[in-house]
Amino acid sequence: MARLPGVSTPDQVVCHVDMDCFYAACERLKEPGLAGEPVVVGMGYESGEAHGAVATASYEAREYGVESAMAISEALELLPRRATAEDDEDTGVYRPVDMAFYESVSADVKAVLDDDAETVRNVSIDEAYLDLGDLAWEEAREFGRELKADIEDEAGVVASVGIAPNMTTAKLASDADKPDGLVVVEPNEVRDFLAPMAVEDLHGVGPVTARELRKMDFETAGDIAAAEETVLVDAFGERGRDLHAQARGEDDREVEPKGRPKSLSSESAFVEATADPETKREKVRGLAEEVADRATAKGALYRTIGIKVVEPPFDVNTRARSLSGPVDDPDLVEAVALDLLSEFDDDRVRKLGVRVSNLSFDDREQASLDAWEDSDDEVETDHDIRKRHRERTRGGQVDLSEFQ
Repeated sequence: MARLPGVSTPDQVVCHVDMDCFYAACERLKEPGLAGEPVVVGMGYESGEAHGAVATASYEAREYGVESAMAISEALELLPRRATAEDDEDTGVYRPVDMAFYESVSADVKAVLDDDAETVRNVSIDEAYLDLGDLAWEEAREFGRELKADIEDEAGVVASVGIAPNMTTAKLASDADKPDGLVVVEPNEVRDFLAPMAVEDLHGVGPVTARELRKMDFETAGDIAAAEETVLVDAFGERGRDLHAQARGEDDREVEPKGRPKSLSSESAFVEATADPETKREKVRGLAEEVADRATAKGALYRTIGIKVVEPPFDVNTRARSLSGPVDDPDLVEAVALDLLSEFDDDRVRKLGVRVSNLSFDDREQASLDAWEDSDDEVETDHDIRKRHRERTRGGQVDLSEFQ
């Protein structure tokens, strides 16, 4: 999908992306046999124990009443732990949190978002807003479909997507048809979309607030929208003002990135896993070029170049090399990435990625490679990599003898 330009105008087209039961979905990436099974991921949980709290429950587990933030001991009463493969009736699979793996999958998702939109605001490991610029509303649904497909293809997990004129409504839209949902709310549809929504479905409304709202005869967002704002403010303070605006679909915030990125990456999966060295190198060359181009476009210098190698079924390996100073050098990105890849020449691979990190956005003229190449012995090592890469590149092809 071609990347959409970011803009900062009052008439935004905002996309909210929310990964469905993200931790449980990641566990299914590691263990495909868990597809369709009740999966509970516990924070502070250890295999075979009963302490900790539920971080994520798959939709199948939720059917038994298991919910996020519930004590594992309580969850086990509702959904006993599966003891054996045969013991599958009314039992669930419990797994401890594997944050390193989840962050790796999240990076895959973020790479897709960065490719598809210029302006992305990541708000958590499994949630982000995109500014879709001047995308025509009649094209919004197709964009959403393609984005969902890209995420599933590249990261292996499913996202629900909401597209609306503002951030608040887009988030409500992404929640409206989970899992695997896609809801588009055009500007003239916002009030009609929100009106029948139950008060507890509004963000920031928990059980206690919902009961208080119902005591005030507010059953739906439409009821709140029709009320005088002062009634809500008198009852709930500034939170009441926010609720009134949310119910009316009013939100003038712009989608802005949270600080500058710490890294830039690009990843791509093969249709079928391959062990062919040249096929893998060709993939890495393309990814290296793409990442370097994005860094240049963003005015970013980088001190670390790395690769990601995913072996079947989902064994993630990362390798990186730190440079002696920040650079903007596409040839060096390719050379280092290929050098790191050589460790995996004989391995079957299902996905490859290239990343530049330790980014700097300082004055680029003060950080060119040539400026300090002669005065720093470590930099000469980086220079040697580039020189070696050029020497073994003949007519666009890499001499494979050095890697064998």
